[in-house]
Amino acid sequence: MEERARNLECGDLSPLSPLDRLVGQAEPRNSGSGNPDGREPELAPSHRHGDKSPPESGDKSPQSKDWPHAPVHKFLEGGIFFVTAGTLHKEHLFRGSERLTLLESKLLSLARHYDWHLEAWAVFPNHYHFVARTTPASALLNKFLKHLHADTAREINRLDNATGRQVWFNFRDTELTFERSYLARLNYVHQNAVKHGLVPVANQYRWCSAAWLERVASAAMVKTIYDFKTDLLKIPDDY
Repeated sequence: MEERARNLECGDLSPLSPLDRLVGQAEPRNSGSGNPDGREPELAPSHRHGDKSPPESGDKSPQSKDWPHAPVHKFLEGGIFFVTAGTLHKEHLFRGSERLTLLESKLLSLARHYDWHLEAWAVFPNHYHFVARTTPASALLNKFLKHLHADTAREINRLDNATGRQVWFNFRDTELTFERSYLARLNYVHQNAVKHGLVPVANQYRWCSAAWLERVASAAMVKTIYDFKTDLLKIPDDY
């Protein structure tokens, strides 16, 4: 398992070394519906391979959001990565439902745009986590995150009348090469809102994938993920 921590400032990625191992090929996933760029995090109605057009906006409940890439049963398909990013000085810039929805919506739409298949995600006022699988069509991770961080920083700074302020500090990516590490991190991301004391049950947190997972995955898959222990994971998460 290889782990890297990187600075990611809006508009300046010169010090970064892009991921050079985007391997494997993923099987087709279940299709979903919805729209991700409006006030509520939904996805566009279709996902055609190679279609890089940003999804349109929508306003359905976030509890009904869909994503076409549920965790697959075959572990060794594509490169699988666990990613964490935090704001500068851990400042709670995305506080409140409107800003959390903005961050989640951008994460979902740009993951789709760059062909990163999200299998778990959780966003918070000052950080986010996700697990995603690559395909041969996936863009480099730093290109995807540069776009995500630039767009969300620009919008948050507009809302706060703070043009030019640095919003994001760094990101950390870990390639998951063992199935146990993969399952543990899927559970860790889904349960992260509970870990931070925000909700008693994971599916009650609006800005993560737990409710979606429970709705689209088999009961056996959900049980397998939720039963997996996370207490031995060493993940910097002191937000």
